Parts: sequence; C-alpha cells; structure tokens
Amino acid sequence: MLWSTLLLALREIRRNLTRSFLTVLGILIGVAAVITMVTLGNGATAAVSAQISSLGSNLLMVRPGQRLGAGRDTAGAAAFKLADAAAIESQVGQLSSVAPVVSRTVTVVHLANNWSSSVVGSSNAYFSAGSWKFAAGRMFSEAEQQTGKAVCVLGETTRSKLFGSENPVGSAIRIKRFSCEVIGLLVAKGQSSMGRDQDDVIVMPLRTVQRRLSGNQDVGMLLVSVQDGASTSQVKQQIEALLRDRRRIAANEEDDFNVLDTREIAEMLSSTTRVLTLLLGAVAAVSLLVGGVGIMNIMLVSVTERTREIGIRLAVGALEREVLLQFLIEAVVLSSIGGLLGMLVATVGSIVLAQLMQVPYVFGPAINLLAFLFSAAIGVVFGYFPARRAARLDPIEALRHE
Repeated sequence: MLWSTLLLALREIRRNLTRSFLTVLGILIGVAAVITMVTLGNGATAAVSAQISSLGSNLLMVRPGQRLGAGRDTAGAAAFKLADAAAIESQVGQLSSVAPVVSRTVTVVHLANNWSSSVVGSSNAYFSAGSWKFAAGRMFSEAEQQTGKAVCVLGETTRSKLFGSENPVGSAIRIKRFSCEVIGLLVAKGQSSMGRDQDDVIVMPLRTVQRRLSGNQDVGMLLVSVQDGASTSQVKQQIEALLRDRRRIAANEEDDFNVLDTREIAEMLSSTTRVLTLLLGAVAAVSLLVGGVGIMNIMLVSVTERTREIGIRLAVGALEREVLLQFLIEAVVLSSIGGLLGMLVATVGSIVLAQLMQVPYVFGPAINLLAFLFSAAIGVVFGYFPARRAARLDPIEALRHE
C-alpha cells in the first residue's frame, strides 16, 4: 500500500511540474541559506583559530602597561630589561622559549625600491616562539647576537616589496644610515586575526636594534612559549608573580604590565564567530518556515482541485488513512526534494563564497543532515492539515463537487 501511495504522490507531482517546482523552490532556498550561513561561519571560526595559531604555539605575550592593543596605557610603566627575560627563563618552569622583543617602524631601501616596514630586534628564540619557518638562509649566529652585527631576516612581504621575485639572501638593504646583510627569508604566514600583515617584518639581533635604532637597553615585549601539554594559565600566574616581585609592586597595587594568553584570544574570537553563525543560521531558518507555508498553501489548493477524485476513492472503499497518507507523502516528497537540492546548492555556493571570502571550506555533516531532516519535518507539519482535510471529506459531497 505504501508503495502504491508513493507512486500516486509522484504522479501528481509530475502532473503539475511548474507548481511543484515553485513549491520546492521555497524549501530549496531555505535549506541552502541555512547550510551556507553555518558553513561559512564555521569556516570563519577555523580561519580565526588558524590565524591565532600562526602567532605561535601556546604563546604568552608580556607587555608593560595595564592594557593591550589600541589605547594601551603605558603611562608610568617601566619597560622590561633583558634581565627580566633571563629571570623568566630560569625561574619559570615548563617553557619552550623566551624571546625579548624591541620593534621600530622604519623605511628600508634596496637599490631603487623603498618600503616602510616593522623592524624587530630579538634572539633566535623569536623564531621558535612565533612558530616561524625559514624559506631560505639561516638564523643568527651566537657571535652576531653578542656583537650586534648588522644582519637581518626578511618576511615575505618585505622581500617582495624590495626584491620582487629575487632571492634576497646574501644581498644588502639600507636601514636608516647603516647597511644590513640579509641572511634569511621567512615562510609567509599571512594576516593575523587583527588584520596586521605578519610578513611585513625584518628581524634583527636584539643588540643591533637597541644600539642602532632605539638607542637604549629597553625591551618592549616578551614572547613566552609554553611547552605542549603544560597549563598556560599556571605559567601565566607564575610570570605575573615573578614580574610583580621584580618590579616591586605592592600587594595593594595593580600590575603595570599585562600577560596575554593567545589561547584566550582564540577562544574569545571563536565563541564570537559561533554566536554570529547561530544568529545567521536562525535568520536563514525563517525562510524554511516560509517555504513550509508555501507547501501548505499548494496542498490546500490541490485538495480543492481534486475533491471529486478524493470522493471517488472514498466511495470505492479507500480508507481515510490511505487518503491522508497520500497527501502527506506528497508534501514530504516535495519538501525532501527541496532539501536535497538545497544541500547541493549550498555545497556549491559555500565552496565559491569561501574562496571569495578567503576562509576555509569546512563541510559540516551535522548541519547538512539537520537541515534535510528539518525540511522533511516541515513537509509533515505543514502537509498534515491539508491531508487531514482531504481524508475527512464526505464522499457524497465530494462527488457533487464540480
């Protein structure tokens, strides 16, 4: 009986293809919108996580001042010294590396090309703390770090602006009034989560930058990389306690420095994108309900058009539940076809939009299955009332219907 009822439903759908297509279109748009919004949101979350991870593995960023980022309050906050980095490295456990950092923005020149870039002075620990990889060349030697020799490692953006497609290793660039030999080239990372180009950088030995650019022994930031498996929150507490002691901060005084855990940033940004994804998915789901109303409307029209046919079926012995099942199956088939086509359209659309937005395409089997089941459920819910109306028709009155 179920198979014959299904064949009857398919025959009726095929008989009114235009109307069936328009009915399916509402469900298709709703399913495609929900899946696309959620998929792109998941891709954005993955992109944010990847960008945060590119800053470094289990990284803590220690800076003077009570706040980080734009408007950072550094008034009255003393800069760090190289001894602070040494103290953290020797007295705090479960660390992979500690890198003191001094940065300046300067104009660099190579032949006829010039570019304003960020010059970072640090040790070789900077490369491991920031998860940097070398595309060519090498790190600093011990002698170069001790003597403050004018050598540097370029980021990909700086290389392209100064050298084009050439390999810069072995060449020289001019930074202010001194010449600097390029000894290495870093693998590109791309933009950070804050929109900053991480590859627009020139890394030099710390003493070189202090002597030739900053003119003092101050350290602007400490990058602390925590070992895998270690608790970054516990290490953060140890660093805070050590720096409070070294900077002689009283118990009733606030810290004049800030320790930022990049993992906390990743969790905060990821939770924000997830909330936005749910919001967009909920808005898109409204179109599914609109599609369901369309199904109910079409099925009511179908019942009215086929009143005489229903009367004949009831008169020759068809049961109410058989008529109910026929119309209910029609509604479910329409919504299911719309759901399947919507999944297909969403997959193609998500891949294209992900490339345009430069976020990874993350296939979500859960949202695809949920959207399809929801579309089928809409067919049941919005198709039940017209089906029940058809099943309860009086055969005599139905046969009189013109």
